[in-house]
Amino acid sequence: MLSGILDYQVRRWKNTLKMYRHELKFIINKAYSEMLKNQLALIMNIDENSIDNTYFIRSLYFDDLNNSAYYEKVDGVEKRKKYRIRIYNLDDSFIRLERKDKDRDLTHKEQTKISKEIYNKIINNELDDIDLSDNLLKEFVTLIKTKGLKPAVIVDYNRMAYTYPLFDTRITFDENIKSGKFNFDLFSDCLTYDIFNDEVVLEVKFNEMLPKHIASVIMNIPSVRQAISKYALCFEKKEI
Repeated sequence: MLSGILDYQVRRWKNTLKMYRHELKFIINKAYSEMLKNQLALIMNIDENSIDNTYFIRSLYFDDLNNSAYYEKVDGVEKRKKYRIRIYNLDDSFIRLERKDKDRDLTHKEQTKISKEIYNKIINNELDDIDLSDNLLKEFVTLIKTKGLKPAVIVDYNRMAYTYPLFDTRITFDENIKSGKFNFDLFSDCLTYDIFNDEVVLEVKFNEMLPKHIASVIMNIPSVRQAISKYALCFEKKEI
């Protein structure tokens, strides 16, 4: 009896823990990114979800009436969160709602898959017709109703990702970052507002520590780490 109670309490405790990952970001030029890709290809694997070594990501970010997520980022608030709906390769059969929590250089992501029907209800503000049995979806819809969470900006880019099993290491190259002014349709073909033309956003993500042989490659990056937010960059362009 006591053993069963203890096992339950341990499972409950584990479920309340958040796994935070380290996340380092850099802006590099395309020429250096190609050289770095060649080096990483010798010691890491291409993401198995890639098509011809890359995939397309489109995210619809949400913010409240005061654009708190944007201004918290600009003001350097250490602990913050943002919500987005994300698709890959414009596939409407795989849509994810995500919440990304940030604590300095550490990140945590909660995510759940939603149907296109639910996506459409969110966009059309038909919130009372949504089944809220999923915790993240319930949290998100509640914030729309109570905090005025609304679509803020769409962000597009092509990603090339390298993975390594130790410490769940992941290095990504995001190129052709674009957004569209006042267009919040994830499945639109009219997003052509360029943000970066000749630069690449490099992200290095890992759990406890970065494996030494990968760190030896990354440490030579000719760039200073930056607190880059693709959401903030595209939001600023939208406001111009």
